[in-house]
Amino acid sequence: VQLQASGGGLVQSGESLRLSCAASGSIFSIGVMAWYRQAPGKQRELVASITSEGSSNFEDSVKGRFTISRDNAKNTVYLQMNTLKPEDTAVYYCNARIQQYRGAYYIPYWGQGTLVTVSS
Repeated sequence: VQLQASGGGLVQSGESLRLSCAASGSIFSIGVMAWYRQAPGKQRELVASITSEGSSNFEDSVKGRFTISRDNAKNTVYLQMNTLKPEDTAVYYCNARIQQYRGAYYIPYWGQGTLVTVSS
C-alpha cells in the first residue's frame, strides 16, 4: 500500500492550495483518512480527518478555512486550504487507515509529506 501526496507549494498569505493524497495497492477498505502537519521545531499535529461516511473534524486553528473531502471510488482524500496564513507553513502528511482484506485490522499508512510554505 502506498499513499502519494501532492499539491504543496509556495503561496502568499490569503491564498489557497489544494492537497491531494491517493492510496494505491492492495486495498479492501479505507476507514478514516486524515491530514497532519509538522512545522519546523514542532510536533506533528492532526489538521483534519474524515470518515468513510463523510463525517469530518478540524483542528481549531483551521476551522472555517480548511475543508476535507474524499473520493472513495478513487481512494483519494483532499484538503482545500483557503485564506492561508504564515503559521500554516509546514510539511503536510496524509494518513489513512486501510484494511487490506475482509476481516483484517485497519492499519495506518502515511504519505511522504508535501511542503506548504505561506509567505507574509
